[in-house]
Amino acid sequence: MSQSELLHSTPTIPLAPAVYLVGAGPGDPDLLTVKAQKLLAQADVILFADSLVPKQVLQWCRPDAEIIRTANKTLEEILPLMVERVRSHKSVIRLQSGDPSLYSAIHEQMQALAAADIPFEVIPGISAFQAAAAKLKIELTVPGVVQTIILSRISGRTQVPATEELASLAAHKASLCLYLSARHIDNAQAQLLEHYTPETPVAICFRLGWVDEKILVVPLDKMAEVTQKENLIRTTLYVISPALQNMGEVRSRLYHPEHNHLFRPQN
Repeated sequence: MSQSELLHSTPTIPLAPAVYLVGAGPGDPDLLTVKAQKLLAQADVILFADSLVPKQVLQWCRPDAEIIRTANKTLEEILPLMVERVRSHKSVIRLQSGDPSLYSAIHEQMQALAAADIPFEVIPGISAFQAAAAKLKIELTVPGVVQTIILSRISGRTQVPATEELASLAAHKASLCLYLSARHIDNAQAQLLEHYTPETPVAICFRLGWVDEKILVVPLDKMAEVTQKENLIRTTLYVISPALQNMGEVRSRLYHPEHNHLFRPQN
């Protein structure tokens, strides 16, 4: 019996009528959380951004669930659908790509649901920066090298506050994960080069977890050129980090025999 069949065959308590804002992860259906799978197996209605969430994720849904694609819809079209279904005593999943807390536009959805007196719950998911680190087989916080992760984007149609401009963030030389910036990559590269060296490795991660996934590691001064050559205009994450360099042997204190803590007191 497959995992999907097992979930559907296991007796469950019906979901309460509400909207469940569920993170679907970066693309790979196997990266769904167990909670997300359980909710998908129970929900009456699934609204999903079909341009950002692969249809394979729907394998967990009930055969009789109502599936509503939202790639071509505005919030003004999506919200009434969710409100009407919940008021009809149905459970609704709003399936979001990645983790709902990052660049998912759930803030306005939650505000609107609260104003309509519709109960909702947020279920986290794996974000692209985490999937990228796993694929690259790196730790983004290496002791003595880098201890800070910055998640950001460059200004485009959505403006970044002046205090968060990319050049000022680059000054920290931290592990910088850049979302939603492929269309403005020349500007991004120029701002990054104000602080990172041209040789700094950059991982260009296209459609992580999808069948056409592509990961390219290039020097920072080639980031824009490679992006344009590969025609990467969307669903691309950039990881700029000292952790991508060959650092030799580096060890944390956590498991060092000379490091004692509450669960490993000094002998």
